[in-house]
Amino acid sequence: MPRPISATISVPALAHNLKTVTAQLARPAIPAARVCPRVWAVIKARGYGHGIGPAVRAFSRADGLAMLDLEEAVQCRELGWAGPILLLEGFFEPRDLAVLDEYRLTTTLHNTEQLDMLSAARLSRPIDAFIKLDTGMSRLGFAPDRFRDAYARAMGFVDRKLLASAGKMTHFARADDDAQTTQQQLDVFRQATQGLPGSVSVCNSAATLTPGLWAGLNDTDGQWVRPGICLYGASPFAARSAAELGLQPAMTLASRLISVRTVAAGSGVGYGHIFTAPKTTRVGIVACGYADGYPRHAVTGTPVTVGGVRTRLVGRVSMDMLAVDLDPVPHAEVGAPVVLWGEGGPSVDEVATAAGTIGYELMCAVAPRVPKTILEERQA
Repeated sequence: MPRPISATISVPALAHNLKTVTAQLARPAIPAARVCPRVWAVIKARGYGHGIGPAVRAFSRADGLAMLDLEEAVQCRELGWAGPILLLEGFFEPRDLAVLDEYRLTTTLHNTEQLDMLSAARLSRPIDAFIKLDTGMSRLGFAPDRFRDAYARAMGFVDRKLLASAGKMTHFARADDDAQTTQQQLDVFRQATQGLPGSVSVCNSAATLTPGLWAGLNDTDGQWVRPGICLYGASPFAARSAAELGLQPAMTLASRLISVRTVAAGSGVGYGHIFTAPKTTRVGIVACGYADGYPRHAVTGTPVTVGGVRTRLVGRVSMDMLAVDLDPVPHAEVGAPVVLWGEGGPSVDEVATAAGTIGYELMCAVAPRVPKTILEERQA
């Protein structure tokens, strides 16, 4: 019998989350918004661990897909996606441009080296691009004092039929927690791009779910938002849960109890005995550990659900197993279902917070050895 652990991916939940985001973008109660933004559904890192195939099917109503890897972009085309595809880091070497040409991929241009490679390219038809401005993330993009020169060079590529269009983009560092910093970045963006034509793309999940950020950026050339983590049922905000935002968990990591034991008061549990039973305690052992992608640094008290009842992790997570407190679940026995995060259990954000990380990491870290089940339709 296979080891009793699996990750379930819900295509309907993914589709619901996209619908929730697009519904907010279309709200007529936002007077500053003249045109509803178009949506790049971000599916980098194998759809944040959910798989490229499920993401493409779930996000069929998105205006475009955004990712990093050429291989994943090609896979999207092979799966039948005919809409725009944006490479968020652009291309890395000259031979990549042949792939962009063949598969009609939109590129980000964020450094001079990319401009040089594009200048020397021979393409069968022009490709689309977004020129990236570094407004304070200090990661990718042209500095504000160099952006207009880079943009002018890109417009020269339009004249040479290397580019079909040149948009403007940036990335926010603190849209989830610091409105002042985000406003400063917006001010830099507006100043550096003032008067330049082309579509705009600045909003990640947090900014997309903050109407005031994107509503004031609509212009005659249109705007693209780039929601990522929110499409997978996790919240980009520390103080607002995914449920409050109307999002549904799209990934459920589940297992079963493989051992139940009674631990005497004063006895340690697991490696290092970092948890000592304060009284006689029933402890369940779950077939899930850090080799499956569950965070080793999750602490005692991290929420988990056993047999539909919320309880807690106890002791240190080991490679293949973890221990849970069964006192709140007195009738739980070997074989009882366990939800580590997702539908019927704690949210991935709750687990991530307890482990001192973020939901993004947990979703992306589920190991290849964990079987994945794809739900194409809602369960009754």
